[in-house]
Amino acid sequence: MNKRFRIGTALLLVVALCAFTLAGCSTSAEEPAAEQPSSEAVAAFPVTVTDDAGREVTVESEPMRIVSLAPANTEIVAELGLIDRLVGVTSFCDYPAEVADIEKVGDFVGPNIEAVAAVEPDLVLATTGVQTDVIEQLEAIGAIVVAVDPQNLEQLYAAIEMVGAVTGATVEAEATVADMTAGVDFIKETVAQVDTVPCFIEIAQDPLFTAGSGTLLDDLIKAAGGTNVVTDPGWVAYSLEQLLEDDPTVYLATLGSMSDPDALAARPGFDSLSAVKNSRVVVLDDNLVSRPGPRVVEGLGSIAVALHPELFEE
Repeated sequence: MNKRFRIGTALLLVVALCAFTLAGCSTSAEEPAAEQPSSEAVAAFPVTVTDDAGREVTVESEPMRIVSLAPANTEIVAELGLIDRLVGVTSFCDYPAEVADIEKVGDFVGPNIEAVAAVEPDLVLATTGVQTDVIEQLEAIGAIVVAVDPQNLEQLYAAIEMVGAVTGATVEAEATVADMTAGVDFIKETVAQVDTVPCFIEIAQDPLFTAGSGTLLDDLIKAAGGTNVVTDPGWVAYSLEQLLEDDPTVYLATLGSMSDPDALAARPGFDSLSAVKNSRVVVLDDNLVSRPGPRVVEGLGSIAVALHPELFEE
């Protein structure tokens, strides 16, 4: 419990320092910044984008009724100041708190096509993978669908700007990305002074699954000054034997529906891991590190603190 408290306190310091860094880059009070044009002043429709499914999608006019079929998409829309345009979200969408009052159109894996159609959206923000068939079904009923599914930080920045383009919130998207990159750069510069730390991240425990190369989690580990011991691409099933052979210095674990790392040390064989022996098992908020949205910078900070607590001491 004390370990978690120290990690949490250090993370608050990271967030505060990031904010201070951003404030230092702003225009002084004596020299007020020139007034920025509103998104309405610069948005032009129709807009054509190539989405994360590789599809060319044209949005003819600024959408006022948006459905989000992924929690990360919901968070992006909210960050761009457009939560009032959301007319449908999934049952998995839980941030910000205001989404609790928005119509639910099914879950993440199986959105209800009829429920989506019933709220009459002029834009649907979906993802890829499990929603590939959903995109086809929605297009069959005439919905305009944009797939958002970034796999690393650079793609996440591009995805936020894409959502900004198709919603008319280009200025807000650019500002969001600028804030995110400043925070990420601060963390990268902080951890660059020390050696990387070998680590493993658990995303499911029975069977044991982890994130390998080419995933957002792997990119976050690298940005936080870590080396992922898993080199296979994508989402990887891992054996205890391989884990013991790799013996990561830090064991990261997401707390969610597929993983409960609280009793990790009691699992057969896990007490042989160096990370367990040295009390370097760190539980991460799954919503911060797995959702490709604006809050991922906070998740990156939590990983950096877990790997390099000495750099973020008060």
